[in-house]
Amino acid sequence: MADSATFDDQPSKLLKVGKGFSLESLDPGSTPGYDGGKADGEQLLGELDGKLTQLQEQLFAESRTGGKKRVLLVLQAMDTAGKGGIVNHVMGQMNPQGVQLKSFKAPTPEEQSYDFLWRIEKEVPAAGMVGVFDRSHYEDVLIHRVHHWADAEELERRYRAINEFEARQAAAGTKIVKVMLHISRDEQKNRLLARLEDPAKQWKYSSGDLKERAFWADYMDAYQTALDKTSTELAPWHVVPANKKWYARIVVQQLLLEALEGLNLKWPVPDLDMDMERELVQRS
Repeated sequence: MADSATFDDQPSKLLKVGKGFSLESLDPGSTPGYDGGKADGEQLLGELDGKLTQLQEQLFAESRTGGKKRVLLVLQAMDTAGKGGIVNHVMGQMNPQGVQLKSFKAPTPEEQSYDFLWRIEKEVPAAGMVGVFDRSHYEDVLIHRVHHWADAEELERRYRAINEFEARQAAAGTKIVKVMLHISRDEQKNRLLARLEDPAKQWKYSSGDLKERAFWADYMDAYQTALDKTSTELAPWHVVPANKKWYARIVVQQLLLEALEGLNLKWPVPDLDMDMERELVQRS
């Protein structure tokens, strides 16, 4: 593959939210660290699918012999930002038996009777699994802040609770990959119009999207605050420019590859006499 089709540096470093990060200053149409085009990006995505599949299988295999490692991908974004595409094009290459996907909708009356993390705790990935939260516990500090459903004191408590929750998960062997897919307001408008024009996508359209779109600036402020308060060393945020869907997909693939490679996975060695087993197979 040509050099132009690779990243200049690891996306985990390029797009990590650190001190002084400004969401407003990040161009949603940019492709940080990558100077290839769409065709290059799609080629890279395809070429690394096999590597991602192998690492996932190693993660699962380790758990069969007592391994405690697991990965949790947290996806947050405004509507139409491409979370579904990430699940289809990146996670779709994995063995579905090793993936736990959960999309959090509005809480039920039962869920509302407990603390906001109650329903989240029940969905964390088991050992050996790659979990995906399509929307997550962050809804409870985003939409609740925008619509003033929680006061400032409660929101501060939730930020602290989230950090404590994610620290517990990390201590239990979970590698957390948190991604905000960042699109522009104009790009969202174009995607909403495209949904209305395509019969195959009209079912995805909801008039509720327009209601939330009216609070765009408030959501950006809420995201900035959440990023500032919950991007930690154990569970850092990565903000991915997502106007170009192909770029967002290769970045998330890279982040997952880095996360899995960082777990130093090994194939389990069976406690078997291989020579004897081969002989038994030959005789069978």
